[in-house]
Amino acid sequence: MKRLTAYEIALSALACAMATVFLTVGVYTEILLFTGYLFACIALMLPLSKQCYWGYALAYLATCLLTLVFISFRFWDLLPFIMFFGLHPLVNELQLKIKINRWVACLIKALWFDATMYLTWKFLFGMTTTIAFVDKFILPIILIGGTAFFVFYDYLTYRCRAIVNVTVSRFRKK
Repeated sequence: MKRLTAYEIALSALACAMATVFLTVGVYTEILLFTGYLFACIALMLPLSKQCYWGYALAYLATCLLTLVFISFRFWDLLPFIMFFGLHPLVNELQLKIKINRWVACLIKALWFDATMYLTWKFLFGMTTTIAFVDKFILPIILIGGTAFFVFYDYLTYRCRAIVNVTVSRFRKK
């Protein structure tokens, strides 16, 4: 097992701090919840830019735990991040490292995203909605709309990954 360097630890700590702030702000300002997920996801790409998988794992776990404390253990607000958004950068990195076919990987990740959205719907909104049409057709709505959204989101995260990698490569180690 490779030892983490001070640089990788600093990147992981910075990723954890930024992701925690983004998630906390996103949860407290409900209209920015998805934006918080997205920015936290991008922040967690910092250790991955140096292929620091342990640093990523520790930053992810610490982010989830710290955010739960800061948002008064409102677990359901953090469920999509824990199940999907927080792990998605790692899955993308591993997909590129292992060289899995991008279409097969996109299909599997889309199904994973759709399952996350369905569970989020069931636990968060399914009990409170009074719109019969939505309740009746939630699965096709998520499978069609969620998959279409995911394809765009996955493309966006790959673009953000490239920007993060270039930015981190410009940092000087002193």
